Formats: sequence, structure tokens, C-alpha cells
Amino acid sequence: MTKEEVAGMIDHTILAPNIKTAQVEKLCKEADENHFASVCVNPSFVKISAELLKKSSVKVCTVIGFPLGAVTTEDKASETTVAVANGADEVDMVIEISKALEGNFSYIEKDIEGVVKAASEAGTKVSKKITVKVILETCYLDNETIRQCCIAAKNAGADFVKTSTGFGTPKAADGTSLPNGATAEHIRLMRETVGPDMGVKASGGVRTAEQAKAMIEAGANRIGTSSGIKIMETW
Repeated sequence: MTKEEVAGMIDHTILAPNIKTAQVEKLCKEADENHFASVCVNPSFVKISAELLKKSSVKVCTVIGFPLGAVTTEDKASETTVAVANGADEVDMVIEISKALEGNFSYIEKDIEGVVKAASEAGTKVSKKITVKVILETCYLDNETIRQCCIAAKNAGADFVKTSTGFGTPKAADGTSLPNGATAEHIRLMRETVGPDMGVKASGGVRTAEQAKAMIEAGANRIGTSSGIKIMETW
């Protein structure tokens, strides 16, 4: 796989709560220079990102119900509508993790449907197709729950399933912190479940070219990372 092909899979990401405008401006400049797929920013930075990238092929991605997913479907739909009006091309929504852990996959599907519908309606108003990615937060889920959530996302009409927010805090029974990002095992499971035509995004902890390559080989066709420049320099 060429360097250019890999660049076209990267969502150049900056989602920390203490980000300043100058950092978003730098992110957009880097994404444009490297021909990344998108920049992924918090909703408050969508408008400025869209303005900075209006002459670029780089998309503007934002997050919905982030990072917990624990808001109503109506809230997520409203966030989506505003984000698209402000210039977002892609939205990465977080499922309600508690419902997944309870096995309430019908709720998960309807929640995703609400965002897909809002994205479609908002996109129609600005004459563009809005990509919807569904963040499962896989660090909290067992393999069967991941599989069922993928099925729900596919049934709901989402474009991608995505591993992680990068903000999960899973712990073992003894309180020891556990990994919270993407794994090749989960990517393979997600790809096997959704098939070849739906997107799979690896996000969380992908910081090196070797890690990115492992995710792509496992089935990812989008990489969410704050280390896109480093990955490009060492690919």
C-alpha cells in the first residue's frame, strides 16, 4: 500500500478538551498538505475547520454524543443537524454503551437510525451526503456484543463502525487500568460482521506506522489518530 493511499484513510484528529484555535488551524493545514481523509474536531470547531478547508478535498468530521454516548437520541440528532449546518461532512456518533451492555440492541439500532435520519435530512439541505460512523467503545464490550452492535449499525444504515473514542476508562476487577483503544482482533471481528461494503474505522491508540498497518491488514479502511504526521513520516 502506498503512502498516498494510507494518507487517504487517515482522520487527522484532535479532540482533547483543552484545544485552542491555533491547534485546529495547524491540524487543518497538516491535513490539507498530506491529503488526509478528514480532520476530526469537536463540534465547536466545525465551522472554522470548514472555512479553512473549503478549497480542500479534506472532509470535516465531528463527534456526536461524545465521549460517553449517554444522551438521548433527540440530543444526538440535534447535534448532528447543527454540525452539518456548520459544515461537517462526517459525524462519528457514540452509542449508548449501557444499552449495549444490557443487550438492548433494538435501542442501539433506533439510536443510530435517529442520527442517520438527521444526517440525511441535514445533508439534503446543503446538497451533500453525510457519512455516519458509529463508535462502539469496544474496550467495554465482549466479542458477541461488538458483533451485535455492528449488526445494529448496519441495519440502521450507518456508513462505518468504529472502535473507540480514546477516552474510555476500562478497569479490571482489581482496579487495574485496561487498554482502551483499537485492537486488530476487534477490527477483524467488525470487518467479518459488516462485510466488505461497510466502513470500519480503527481509532484509539494508533500512533505508529506499524500499528496503522496492522489495523489496515485486519480490515480497517479508516484510521482515526492524532499521530497522522508521524505515521506518514515513518510509513
